Formats: sequence, C-alpha cells, structure tokens
Amino acid sequence: MNTRPMLVAAAALAFAWLLFTAPSSYASESTPAPQSGQPAGVPWSQLSPEQQRALAPYRERWSQLPPARQQAIARGAERWQQMTPQQQAQAKQRFQQWQGMPPAERQRARERYQQFRELPPEDQQRLREAYRKYQSLPPERREELRERWQDMTPEQRERIKERWQNATPEQREKMKRRWQQKQARGAT
Repeated sequence: MNTRPMLVAAAALAFAWLLFTAPSSYASESTPAPQSGQPAGVPWSQLSPEQQRALAPYRERWSQLPPARQQAIARGAERWQQMTPQQQAQAKQRFQQWQGMPPAERQRARERYQQFRELPPEDQQRLREAYRKYQSLPPERREELRERWQDMTPEQRERIKERWQNATPEQREKMKRRWQQKQARGAT
C-alpha cells in the first residue's frame, strides 16, 4: 500500500498549523536581553496600520516579546493581510484545531514540520504534490486510506516507510502502479 498520502497529510497539517499559529504559539515567552548577532526587534510604531489592527491583542505585551518572535509575528500579520477571506477562514479553523491539540501532539507536529524543512527541496515538492493529490480524493477514499494505515501494526508501517524511503524514483513508480492495480482489483 502507498502510505505517502498519510505521511503527506500529517506533514501538511503540521505545516499548516505552524504556518498559521505564529501569533499565539509563543506569546508567553519572556524577552531575553538582546545580544550581538540576534535580530533586532520590531517597534510597535514601525508596524503598518494593518499589522497593528491584526496584532492588537499583542499591543500591551509587544515590547516584552523576543525580537525574533516580534519579527515572525509581524511577518505572519503581513501574510494574513494578503490572504483571501476564504484563506483567512481556513487559517482560523486550523488555528482553532492547533489550540485544541494536546501539548504532546503539538510537539510531534513541530518535530514533523522540522523534519519536512530538513528534506531536500525536491522531496518537499514531491510531498506537497502528493498531499494535493490526496486532498483531491473523495472523502470516503481518504477515510479508507486512513483506516488501512491505522489497522497496520507499527512494524508493518515501519517496513513500508523504509521500503519507500530507500526506493529509487523508478521503484516508487512501480510500487505505485502495483498498489493502484491491487486497489482496482479490490474495487471490482
């Protein structure tokens, strides 16, 4: 079975949650004294009016945030302004999902996101494409894939991951074709 859609889904969800949680993930951090080599903070007065509106909940504690965090939050507010209303609604939903996750699950998502960031760009692109393909599947097909993955033992999952990771692109194509043929036979 091709487990890539499940791996891609997990990676993409982690990516999305981290991308859209910039304003709240570290809001309670204290500000260390700036040291040479560290990025400079962003004074509230230098934020655009749009950024100030988006970041209004942080106004009182803005100067207490670490400089790197201020920069990340300011960039997030800028991205927010460039989103369509539909993208903003999706981001809000993902943010709420993120907030509802237990801390251990959030940490796993951060770790997976970091693993994704450490992949070569071509592998990142391949994962993004596979995720888009997975998302285009009918909901019942995605559910079927999730159930099949969950029904596997940890050893089976690990074997599949290793086999996939060690395969050449040609071998991966062959594995995909065999899996698709197997699925077609099972559907008839």
